[in-house]
This record gives sequence, structure tokens and C-alpha cells, in this order.
Amino acid sequence: MGLTFRDGIHITSVDYFIQQTISSTPDPGVRPFYRGIGRHQDTTNPSVFRTEARRNNEKVMYDQLLAMHPADFADDVTTLDRLVRMQHHGLPTRLLDITSNPLIALYFAAQVANRNNPGEVDGEVLVFEVHERNVKFPDSDRASVVANLARLTPEEHAELATLIAATPGRLDDEDRKPVRKLLHFIRQEKPYFVANIVTSHISSIMVVRGKQSNPRIVAQSGAFLLFGDDANFAMDPKGEGIHKKTMTIPAAAKPAIRHQLDRLNINESTVYPSLEHSAKYLSDRFAT
Repeated sequence: MGLTFRDGIHITSVDYFIQQTISSTPDPGVRPFYRGIGRHQDTTNPSVFRTEARRNNEKVMYDQLLAMHPADFADDVTTLDRLVRMQHHGLPTRLLDITSNPLIALYFAAQVANRNNPGEVDGEVLVFEVHERNVKFPDSDRASVVANLARLTPEEHAELATLIAATPGRLDDEDRKPVRKLLHFIRQEKPYFVANIVTSHISSIMVVRGKQSNPRIVAQSGAFLLFGDDANFAMDPKGEGIHKKTMTIPAAAKPAIRHQLDRLNINESTVYPSLEHSAKYLSDRFAT
């Protein structure tokens, strides 16, 4: 599986970036998604896994935010729906924002990495090459399995990992507490779910297209990478996984790229469609 994206190329203008994305030729059934970041990161993982404290308190954060703002989650049917809303409002989750629009990713990669320290550093556009069959939707059983891992305690995660190591393949409701609990959460949203969890799904990464439930997701052509426990981007020899490549946005090229994107109407006002961000965009535009 692969596209013609050259790993590690340097992007110095919007037109060169468009050349690279338009000229790519995906294999049949493969499509790219993108993520833009303002500075290089050693690992590509969701925010809840970036510190031990967050990882150990994933369930606590999930439960407490629901308890503090129940009305805000009243229309959410599944755990994935709630995780998407939590991610949108800044809670660390096992989701990683991506987009199907490469120019949106370029916008984020060209931003100043730290507003408190406005010196420019190299940014990156990450390209994720994904088989269409691995793109999941909100009603996906597999997405439900992985999303509901967020509701287990650290002890239950550890016990689940021990079970999987001892009995690779599938887990059913005859297994111990963490499996029964996970099945209970899944069946709250999918009563028909068969008690037969594929163990490889527990540590998988998948692209999920969430519900187009808020203007920001729509404006950013948003999707998500949903991470299972201990998931990583190791290449799948069968070509059924998610392959990652990187484009570098040199620090010196960022200001010009931001200006070029603005001329294409890709700016803070359109990427973040809210009164607050539109006002900030206009304030910055006419600051001098």
C-alpha cells in the first residue's frame, strides 16, 4: 500500500504543497488524511497518553466532565460522541484530530508553535495513508469497542492486557471483570453486540469520521484517529494498517504560507467559525 508522497520533503509554498498532494496517486482503495502541527513531536499519540497522570486518570476525567456538565452531553448517544465533544472542548482523550483537507493541515502546520514564544520553528504535515475499509463511522462496532476503553480503570486495563496475552484471538463474557464491564458499556449503545471481542482491536488505531455535530468539524473537514491501548504506527506487513509520512514546513516559509492561505480564505476566521475567532482574525489583520 502506498501513495507517491515522498517522506520528509520540505514545503516552502502553498502551490508546491498542492502539487505534491494533487500529483499523489493512491493505490485502489487507499485515501490520505492529514494532520498539521506547528513543531516536530517525537511521537504521534493522543493527548491522554502523553503523560502518566493523564493516562491513569482517563476514566476520572471522562466521568467528572460528564458529571459537571450533563446537559452539554444530553444529545450524545455513544461514548465516541462524548469523546468527540470532550476533545472539542480541550479535554485530553484517546482521539487525535486529523482532516481530509490537506490545506487545513497546512494551515495548522504553518502556525506559530508557541504564542508565548513567537519565534518560528519548523512545522509538519503528517500524511496518514489508510485503506477505505479501515475508515470507520459512528455506528462502527469496532469504534465502540475502542472508545469504551476510556471508561475502564488503570487496574482493569492491566487485567485486560493480561487476559489478551494469555488468550489471544477473542474475548467473551465468560472472561473476567474487565471484559464483562467493557461489554456492558458497549451494549448500552449497541444492545445487539455479540460477546466476542477481537483482541487485536483493543490495541488498534482507526480513522473515525465523527458526526458532523459542530461547525468546527465541518469547517475543518474533521475526522479523528481513535487509539486503542498501547497502539502505535508500526507498519502492517499485510498493508492493512495506517502508514504515516511527514512533510516539513520550514520555519522561514511559515509567514509566506500563512499569507498565501489567507488569500485562499483559509485563516483563523474560517478554520474556527465563531464570533470570537473572527474578531481575533480581524484584530490581527489590522494590527499594523
